[in-house]
Formats: sequence, structure tokens, C-alpha cells
Amino acid sequence: MSDEVILRGYGSGDFDWLVDLHGRHYAEAEGFDATFAPLVASILRDFEAQHDPAYERGWVAERNGARLGSIFCVKLDHRTAKLRLFILAPEARGIGLGKRMLETCTGFARACRYDSMQLWTHESHKAACALYRANGWHCTSSKPVHSFGVDLVEQAWEVTL
Repeated sequence: MSDEVILRGYGSGDFDWLVDLHGRHYAEAEGFDATFAPLVASILRDFEAQHDPAYERGWVAERNGARLGSIFCVKLDHRTAKLRLFILAPEARGIGLGKRMLETCTGFARACRYDSMQLWTHESHKAACALYRANGWHCTSSKPVHSFGVDLVEQAWEVTL
């Protein structure tokens, strides 16, 4: 067996795993309540039902059959893509996989001829925000919110492609 991490396309068989990973991770790491996992499920259902594979794609990182994370590129409008559902399982952090996934996703967006890409996150996601900043993304807004049962600082980020 190879220890190589592959990035493959998201498939409907990944749905339950991805909802569970998001729900468990954010409950443990940040105290999110049970409203977060249904949001992830809704995003995935919408993606499965109506994504345009020429301009939108999801990837799952996998090693030896074990899923390690995901990242998605979806269309906001003909000029702007949105990065969604970017997550790494704890065992996949610190090996450069996040950077590789981000580069794959933004490379796809460039190939689709989007002018820019946006994302929404929280200030508490320090490692992700550092990765975005190191790859040319800029925080465009920041505001305190109460979401998923906790007080957070919501951020919007953007990168020119």
C-alpha cells in the first residue's frame, strides 16, 4: 500500500462522512452546537443537486482508503468562485496537505477563468487564516456574531486569481 495522499473528486458516498467530520470537529474544537452539521448537509445537498461540473468541483483527500479532508470550489457568479467546506482531519494537519488542497482548488478556479475567489471563516481558525494569508488571500471584513451556539468573529476573505 502507498502512503501517498491522493485528491479525488467528491462523490455522494462521502456525504455522511463529511457532515460527521465537520460536526464532530467543530463541536470538539470550538464548542459549536448541533445546528452546524445540518448546515454542512444542506450545502452538500445543494452541491449534489445543482453543481455545474465545468465550473464547480469538490475534492476529498485520501490516503490508503482513509479520507483526510475536503475542499470545494463553487460558483458565486460568472466572475467569482467561492471556497467551501475546507477541512482536514486532525491526523492530516501539518504535512502540507492543506496548502496542496488550497492550490488545487484555486488552480481549478483560475482554469475556469474566474477573476477572484471568496470564502467565509472565523477568526479562531488561526492555521487556516495563516494559510490563506500566505497564499495571497486578504481579509475583507470581520464582525462579531453569535452562531452555532457560540460567540465568534466571522470573516470574509478574497483572493484575485
